[in-house]
Amino acid sequence: MTEHVGARAAHPPLDRIDRRIVAELSRDGRLSVRTIAERVHISRTAAHNRLQQLVRRGVLTGFGAQVDRAALGLEVAAIVIVHVAEDADPQGIAKTLADLPFVERAQLTAGEPDIILTVSAPDQELLSIAILRDLHDVPGVAGVRSRLLVREFDGDGPAAALDHWEL
Repeated sequence: MTEHVGARAAHPPLDRIDRRIVAELSRDGRLSVRTIAERVHISRTAAHNRLQQLVRRGVLTGFGAQVDRAALGLEVAAIVIVHVAEDADPQGIAKTLADLPFVERAQLTAGEPDIILTVSAPDQELLSIAILRDLHDVPGVAGVRSRLLVREFDGDGPAAALDHWEL
């Protein structure tokens, strides 16, 4: 499980070149240092050093593949809203839920709801088991509501924002 946190206050803001590097990697995490250097118009050495610095600073938390659920055999998915009991630890529960089978992502929120999950499974029956049994069995979970995902559309995420972000 990867835990994502807000910006690290101890570091200065990213400059235009760093933001462009992050944008390029957001589009394609497999880019070589050489290709990154060419796209942002810096030397390979400078690109390599900046990549290392972005990793050290925690801006880049990893490099991974984007997976098509259906191609993997996960045919159904749902967004699950989790309400935590009054006396429970929402962060601890979110971490526990993130480790359950079929849970792709757990997001702790400020306010209602307490936690939002993305859950996927090979079929409706296993999705129902994951939601109705597995999630409810976690101590501190007071209730869940789910919405079946019919279709998803990818946005550009950080890549689009970083392309237009000016200091």
